[in-house]
Amino acid sequence: MTLRPPTGEELQALAEELGIELSSEERRALPGLLGGMLAAYEVLESEPEALPEAPPVRESWWPTPEENPHNAWYVRTSIRSSDSGLLAGRSVAVKDNVMVAGVPMSNGSSLLAGFVPEVDATVVTRLLDAGAEIRGMANCECLCLSAGSHTCAAGPVHNPHRRGYSAGGSSSGSAVLVACGEVDLAIGGDQGGSIRIPSALCGTVGMKPTFGLVPYTGAAPLEPTIDHLGPITSNVHDNALMLQVLAGPDGIDGRQQGAPSQPFAARIDDGVAGLRIGVVREGFGRPGFDAAVDASVRSAVGRLEDRGASARTISIPMHATAATLTLPILLEGVWHTVVRGDGMGAGRTDLYVPGYAKRMRAWRERAGELPLLVRLMILAGCFVDRRHGHRFYAKAVNTMRRVRAAYDAALAESDLLVMPTVPFTARPLPPGERSIEEDFAAASLGTVNTQPFNVSHHPALSVPCGRLDGLPVGMMLVGRHHEEATLYRVARALEQAADWRTL
Repeated sequence: MTLRPPTGEELQALAEELGIELSSEERRALPGLLGGMLAAYEVLESEPEALPEAPPVRESWWPTPEENPHNAWYVRTSIRSSDSGLLAGRSVAVKDNVMVAGVPMSNGSSLLAGFVPEVDATVVTRLLDAGAEIRGMANCECLCLSAGSHTCAAGPVHNPHRRGYSAGGSSSGSAVLVACGEVDLAIGGDQGGSIRIPSALCGTVGMKPTFGLVPYTGAAPLEPTIDHLGPITSNVHDNALMLQVLAGPDGIDGRQQGAPSQPFAARIDDGVAGLRIGVVREGFGRPGFDAAVDASVRSAVGRLEDRGASARTISIPMHATAATLTLPILLEGVWHTVVRGDGMGAGRTDLYVPGYAKRMRAWRERAGELPLLVRLMILAGCFVDRRHGHRFYAKAVNTMRRVRAAYDAALAESDLLVMPTVPFTARPLPPGERSIEEDFAAASLGTVNTQPFNVSHHPALSVPCGRLDGLPVGMMLVGRHHEEATLYRVARALEQAADWRTL
């Protein structure tokens, strides 16, 4: 590789694009000076990539339609490295934005077709070390940017309870494979609800842990202040056990704040007697909410009261606007990390995978392959950046602290907060021939209760609490930072109080 410095004409064109006025003397001298600066890149290019050592060659194969009735699998594998550990004998699906060395990964996008990571994400290493078997990569939404399940380049992912209905996004395939019993456990990712939304619509248990508890190393980022990985399982005990394996610092991910793992499963049967539940008024009854879903969640709260918990309705006025106030963090994160930063971004100290960034750079020539919502987010981020710079992003990040403080104040008086995960049950997938408005609505609805806790960084767990017309209802439990164990106790009590599948 030779980094040729720009000619005077190229430099002038670049300066004009950036609004920089160059004198004739600067046009003469700057190309040579830039050449000296670019020499550092030449030196860096000669250095090794400094990636972890690659594991042995791994086999993978594409599933047949018969093996993939819900289109939940991207690629199949059978990878094991240990016969013992907390997860010995358990099978796992990995969301297709999490790197498994030697196994194709697409992040739900045709831009990455043919990309094969060289490294294992930290969570993958921990699962294998704990005795789990990785059965494959689960389809996810294109670049993880949809709350529906119709934007994956491999085609729509179908709800396991009703074909032709949404499985939720963006960890659509992960939740479907667990709900169908094809795997015991799955990894999901969550920047606005992407673990909890598909868990609610598919009837699985999905935990978005406290920010930084689970290392994000080796997963495709969206925005470093809201990136989360977490477990999706069919029951509460498995979720707690899986989080115990995944949690704790890895010494690489700068998002982490040193919180160690805990034996989350050890006390899940301690019951809920004496726990105080805050039923958040602003999480119910808003325009577009299904009253039957609200009622199902309130009924579940009643079952917890029957087992000794106390519940009262509380008001957190900021919850009504938190998702809107903090949307610029996601929009500008997409613009700066996914688009301008070639899918990797900058300013972090954790692992970068140059091969992934090289593939993602192709969006500039292939933007037409991106779904509507992704293109709309790119346009929004670019427009705001060029018109206003970082002012709104800065204000939104500062607002995060107010949002966090509002929930902290409520959690000082309650042991956990409760509301519907998604304010409706699964809806039909949008038709192949659909309007722009239909496409946008299917991809963007359902995050009003989930998104605030990505920016507030509180742990939030979606647990099934009932059914409506055969479709699951999800109840979201929100706890104090690093008090996932309390959420598991409550979820376990709910699981024991009534089998939601029969409700």
